[in-house]
Amino acid sequence: MTLGSFIVRNTFRNKRRSLLTMISISFSLLLLTLMICIWRAFYVDQVAPEASRRLIIRDRVSLAFFLPEYYRAKIRALPGVTAVVPVTWFGGRYIDDRPEHFFAQAATDPDEYLKVASDKIVPPDQLKAWQQDRAGALVDVTLAQKYHWKIGDKITLQGTIFPVNPELTIRAIYHRDPPQNGLYFNTKYLEEAVPWMKGQAGWYAAQIDSGEDVAQVSKQIDDMFRNSPYPTKTESEKAFLLGFVASLGNVKAFILGICGAVAFAIMLVSANTMAMSVRSRTREVAVLKTLGFTQRRVLSIFVSEAVALAVSGGVIGILIAIPLIALLTHSFIGLGIPLDMKIKLPTAATALAASLLLGLASGYLPAHRASRMNIVDALRHIG
Repeated sequence: MTLGSFIVRNTFRNKRRSLLTMISISFSLLLLTLMICIWRAFYVDQVAPEASRRLIIRDRVSLAFFLPEYYRAKIRALPGVTAVVPVTWFGGRYIDDRPEHFFAQAATDPDEYLKVASDKIVPPDQLKAWQQDRAGALVDVTLAQKYHWKIGDKITLQGTIFPVNPELTIRAIYHRDPPQNGLYFNTKYLEEAVPWMKGQAGWYAAQIDSGEDVAQVSKQIDDMFRNSPYPTKTESEKAFLLGFVASLGNVKAFILGICGAVAFAIMLVSANTMAMSVRSRTREVAVLKTLGFTQRRVLSIFVSEAVALAVSGGVIGILIAIPLIALLTHSFIGLGIPLDMKIKLPTAATALAASLLLGLASGYLPAHRASRMNIVDALRHIG
């Protein structure tokens, strides 16, 4: 029997205890992997080249305040700005209030929208149909597949922010990687239905020539409106989306708190299992030492068992997380779940490394105690 097979057999000697430990660690690693994926999607992963050249101009105080229509022409006149469109969050209800029926809805200018949202691919005939229909809608392909929408279908949104229930016709379906699950309709439809909205926009989206000019153009826009009645805050699209996330609370602290709790739980579970294993095998340790096993070898055996349990549980947790994250992103359970979130190699490697380190940390103390046992005292042990 090799040392490796000896460690494996001892790791799963008590099958019930080992199985329960692996299940506990798997669940903990599932949560840890999910938190790492959310962290990477929000704060690490880079946006597409088109999105990196897109700016969002909103009211400096709050998104609840609208910007006047004449801002659009002033922004468009700045050097480096290629296109500007108004965008107003509609936030209506479709079918009911359940989270799975929520999706982004916004009013914009169909004539220029794709000049700014250049990462959306729309067939030319469908784009033309959307631009010519005041009550037309542009929808994401994944959203259309979810609700079995097709070109020409009519849908009704129930207004929750604005006192209007738009009756829209699907005129165009766009493809985007990653998917966005969004619906867009003509801002003129909203202005006609809600007279006080005329001449205003929730925010403006602008496309610039180069991503390297983001900071410079942002400063020029904010400086231009600094002393106006409606000062602005200009930021990249990713920073704007993170602003939505920040409205939910301190997301960074929440994620770090969960990660810390998960790590602590893994250490407790693994340490308890190893402590029980050492107590039940005290005489075995004495026999191993009698046969010539050194203190270092005994230490490595018990630590390896703890690591094997932790890593096995981690692998299972990651494998479960893959379909779970796919389900969360495709069902779009609510605002704040990144639709491009997925388990990438760095994420899996980080989770596995965490399980390995926690296995080492939790198994070292019981293993160290076992390795330092006196042979005589260990042989006399009853328990």
